[in-house]
Amino acid sequence: MDILILLAVFTLLCAIGVPVAYSLGLSALVAALWIDIPLEAVMLKISDGVDNFSLLAIPFFVLAGAIMAEGGMARRLVNLARVFVGWIRGGLALVNIVASTLFGCISGSSVADTASIGSVMIPEMIKRGYPRVFATNITICGSVQAIVLPPSHNSVIYSIAAGGTISIAHLFMAGIFPGLLFGLCLVVLVLLIARKRNFPPSGGWSPSSSSSEASFPASSRPPSRRRWPASTRFW
Repeated sequence: MDILILLAVFTLLCAIGVPVAYSLGLSALVAALWIDIPLEAVMLKISDGVDNFSLLAIPFFVLAGAIMAEGGMARRLVNLARVFVGWIRGGLALVNIVASTLFGCISGSSVADTASIGSVMIPEMIKRGYPRVFATNITICGSVQAIVLPPSHNSVIYSIAAGGTISIAHLFMAGIFPGLLFGLCLVVLVLLIARKRNFPPSGGWSPSSSSSEASFPASSRPPSRRRWPASTRFW
């Protein structure tokens, strides 16, 4: 009966449009009053749940991701990724994946990853002729790595939920290989799709270019100096 009261109140609050977070709190409060638990005990339990130093990692990592997105670091990561994989066919999609991996290793948040890299890459991919759905899906899938790669918010929450019996550092180390493997699988998939649909490269350093010159699109090259004929007089 107690469980039914909890679920009924939660369902009713969600049905009338109350946000899920508030619905959870209010339904738990009603259920506590139903089984005669003092409100003081409920408040103490709530304060004990949020009084954890490790939880500070989550808002600060989100803040760091927001600062990097507003400060232009996302675009710089995109340019760095373009140097490495931009010359490959379908390179702009590969740039999206590599940039999302780099940004996820810094912010630890898939939401910040999607908002930062997606705001740069999705319009650029659509402009270069990539389908809108493909560009969106690549951005979403590439941002999933931030859940696994350190510093992952989920690893912090899992360690806290486990009562601290599992080290956060060990969880971070355990997420490196699966995250990189997932990114590698995305890269292979994009290469196959790019070859099938004949996607163009996006420019960047290539093995055929010299060590001091990068193959950028013609529109981004600086204008060449005008060569005057030897017989031209300037006086």
